[in-house]
Amino acid sequence: MVLSMQDRKDIISKFQSSANDTGSAAVQIALITERIQYISNHLKANPKDFAGERGLNKLVGQRRRLLAYLKRTDFEKYQKVTQELKLRK
Repeated sequence: MVLSMQDRKDIISKFQSSANDTGSAAVQIALITERIQYISNHLKANPKDFAGERGLNKLVGQRRRLLAYLKRTDFEKYQKVTQELKLRK
């Protein structure tokens, strides 16, 4: 497991909009960003891990689609998420 349960709960509590919100676009983007950072660091140490590279590309695409959805539906939340996660968009 990449993230411990406590780290996961911290990320969810930071980006959730209500007490039971665990699957909104903002929360998913934050969790995917953490996974992307972890896999990126792994690939720096293991440059021939092509399966890991493919997984990274899939996660980046998924995050890009979620960001596009969030931008369409709630632009203020989109700006807040990109600013807090330091994403260039």
